[in-house]
Formats: sequence, structure tokens, C-alpha cells
Amino acid sequence: MSPESPASVHLVVGDEGLLVERAVARAIAAARAADPAVEVAHLPVGEITPGVLGELVSPSLFAESRVVVLENAHDASAEVTTLLLDYAKTPSDGVTLVVVHRGPPRSGGRRGKGPAKSAKGAKGDALLEGLRAAGATEASAVGPSDDQRADFVRAEVRQAGGRITGDALGLLMDAVGSDLRELAAAASQLASDSGGQVDADAVRRFHRGRAEVTGFAVAERAITGDRPGALEALRWALQTGVAHVLVADALADAVRTVARVSAAGRGDPYAMASALKMPPWKVRKAQGQARGWGAEGLTHAMGVVADLNADVKGAAADPAYALEHAVEQVLAARGSSRR
Repeated sequence: MSPESPASVHLVVGDEGLLVERAVARAIAAARAADPAVEVAHLPVGEITPGVLGELVSPSLFAESRVVVLENAHDASAEVTTLLLDYAKTPSDGVTLVVVHRGPPRSGGRRGKGPAKSAKGAKGDALLEGLRAAGATEASAVGPSDDQRADFVRAEVRQAGGRITGDALGLLMDAVGSDLRELAAAASQLASDSGGQVDADAVRRFHRGRAEVTGFAVAERAITGDRPGALEALRWALQTGVAHVLVADALADAVRTVARVSAAGRGDPYAMASALKMPPWKVRKAQGQARGWGAEGLTHAMGVVADLNADVKGAAADPAYALEHAVEQVLAARGSSRR
């Protein structure tokens, strides 16, 4: 669609904050490309009455363009829902309506066995489907799966003019977590700081402050046999206030992941991902980490992290010592596997 004729009705479906903001921003940018002086109004649906909405979407007497962003549209009243659906069939010239809707509710039980849909849920669905039927331009803002989150990071790095290796991707996601806003900021910064080539060393070097105070950094070094690195990361994490249980959980997850991937045998990460219920990048990373581990060593390490879980939750008098002892035991278990 040309800048001279932006879409009249936009539908943003989902509740992932960053994706919602970007979809709304794109709709506003399209309207501004046609008229740089366009006015923008953001209103929660709870503040909207049929009269107020009617005024907002009516053509301006002075031919002024307007963007109306209606937030939390899934909570619209029956009257507002009816008005929105009627308007979407014959939108006004010069008005861009952006409707932000969280989408259909996620099922909480077995299909056909859950409680009846509420009146509010039914209204929300009616608005969603009605706007789609009216031809609204739709953008998804649904929170991504692990695989999609990895693709998101790759795309962010690529948009910033860089490329990221698989190892760096796994390390970055371990260090930052699942928050898209933080992942986007980290990806952009890394692409800029590294000259476009984002590898594992670049992540460690430029993201050291975040990467090395998480339990994941401790776990990665322990599972790969890096004793000095594991103990240094552990002490730094504890000094900076990382909770004992988070370090223990990360170590347990690393050991269990390597054990599961190792037991599954060699294979294509993408083919194995579905059966193991893991994203492919995590399978590929664990395959590399599994080198040097044997079945006996992994069995022993599994016992170590199981005991550690109880220790950091009160069983041990000194949880910090319990963590260090567990890391040493995991390192020793890997060492015994190599002999």
C-alpha cells in the first residue's frame, strides 16, 4: 500500500509489549508518511464511550488526519464493540484506527472440558473476528516460543547490520533471558560493538557484566570442564547477589540437558528438538557440551545437582559452600568420564 493511502484499520493481536509497541509504531509511521502533521491519540478502551469514540473516528471539518490507538480492546463494552465493527466496514477518510487486542484466551484445560466462555471473552472474540472479517490490516504481537525467540535475536542482529553465531546466540539468551526488550537491546549493542560479527567471545567480552553474574555462566563453565572459569564465575555471582537457588537451578538444568541429549544419541538438532521438547539451538549446544561426558559421570552429576537443590533451600548450613562443592563435584564427574 502506498504512503498516500495508509490502511484505515489496523488490528494488533497479542500481549508481548515490545511487539505491540512496534506494530503500533509502524501503523503511526505509515499515517505520518502520508501526512507528517497527523495527530495521534492513545486511549484505553475503559475510557471510551460510544460518544467519545464517535467523535474520534469522525472525519475532521478541517481535513486534519488522525490516528486513534485503542488499547485493551478485548475489554470493550458491547456498545463500543458494535460501534467499532460498524465503523470498520466504512472507515472515515483521514482517520487511522489501531485496535490493540490481546487475542483469544489461552486454554487452561482439556478441550471441551473447561468452563463456559465468559460474556467478556465472547465480546472480545466477536470484536477480534469482526475486525478480521472487515479486512483490518493485522499484525501479530504474540509472545514467541523458544525457537521463535532465537529467530528474533538473529533478526535483530541482522537488522543492526551484523551476524551472530550459534554459540553466541545460546550464550546471549542464557545471559539475558526471555525478555524481548532486553534481547533486542543486547543484540543491537553487540552488533554495533563487535563490528557486525557477533561470536561467543564478543558476547563474553561486551556483555560480561550481565553474562557472568548469572547461574548460566557458572553452569556453562562447569559442564564444559572449565574449573577456573566456573569457580571465578560462581564467586563473582555470589558477590553480586545472585540468589543461591538460581545458580543451583542453572547447574541442574545444564546437567539434565546434557544427560537427555547424550542419551538421545547423535542426530540432527532440528530432528531431535521435537522429541526432546527443546529448541534446536539448545540441542546443538548440549551436543557440544556432551563431548567428554560418559554415562557414569552424568549419573553422578545428576545426583549432585539433586542434592544441591535441597542444600540451597535450607538443608545446608552454608549454601555458598554447598554451591562451590557441587561445582567441584560436577567438574570431577566430567573428569572421571574422560578417563
